[in-house]
Amino acid sequence: MTVLLSDDRITSIPSIENGEPLVDLYTRGLATTGRQFARETVADRLALADTFLPAGIRLHVVEGLRPIESQQEIYDGYRAELERLHPGISDHDVHRLASRFVSPVEVAPHVAGAAVDLTLVGANGPLDLGTPIDATPEQSNGACFFAATNISREARTNRALLADVLTAAGLINYPTEWWHWSYGDRYWAFTENHPAALYGPQFQSPELHQLC
Repeated sequence: MTVLLSDDRITSIPSIENGEPLVDLYTRGLATTGRQFARETVADRLALADTFLPAGIRLHVVEGLRPIESQQEIYDGYRAELERLHPGISDHDVHRLASRFVSPVEVAPHVAGAAVDLTLVGANGPLDLGTPIDATPEQSNGACFFAATNISREARTNRALLADVLTAAGLINYPTEWWHWSYGDRYWAFTENHPAALYGPQFQSPELHQLC
């Protein structure tokens, strides 16, 4: 059974901020949608994973660091959608359901610069990975889960390739979202049996840091 980000085994893991800087992923040679930032070690591991891919295929990072306010808005919106779909659902159950797709802010890897949402691209654009990035479990009939079986053979092959290179570089996947990979967050600490997360929330944008 998948362990979710709302699980006590995750939320009880301490976060001990190590002070590692955020970096622009473009400066590490990665293809991105707009300017995307992540912790330096995350960026370096992504750049390494990119070199493992076959010629003509690249990682493409759609989102890295996410403002805390945006994370809260996404969580609240999805939670409200679930409450409409499941009238009378308990607070505990809707919180757990929401965490399949949107991390509660207090443990969210994106707000710490520890996670990225990404896909694979080739000469003709994005490869088939079964669903669009950010397809909810409801929209995709569960096909957003990494191990989903209701996707094409091509998508399955591409997901396996994505996992091979990112795992080899030391990142871990959140199993309910094929596109979400992280390092140094609480879920990584749980999966890799570390006593604490390496990174805490970032309360100031990297652009502001550069101006200070």
